[in-house]
Amino acid sequence: MAQTSPAFGPLPGPPSSAGAAPASDSMPLADYLGLLQQIAPAAEVGARTYLAAMQLRCRRTLSTDELRLAVAQGEGNPVLMGLIRAAHSKDTTARDRWIAQLPCPQGGVR
Repeated sequence: MAQTSPAFGPLPGPPSSAGAAPASDSMPLADYLGLLQQIAPAAEVGARTYLAAMQLRCRRTLSTDELRLAVAQGEGNPVLMGLIRAAHSKDTTARDRWIAQLPCPQGGVR
């Protein structure tokens, strides 16, 4: 039976055979946001703001896996973490400042 983490889905098991395509979006985005809401409501609000800003500013929709990486990689994506802090403190000025600093990934529009 595979172990799972509520925030990050299935824990990695042994390496799969060469040539096998990695599973993408192992969890629906709505489910992942729901888990964030249960763990920390500000994390869910910040993540939704980050997703919306990425869509509006960069014309890019992030996948669940991309959002999970933004949350978990290193200390987390600085803009996303700033948006979560702004949501926690209900600081709309900080939220707007973080949104303005959002860099668009390659291929995105600014």
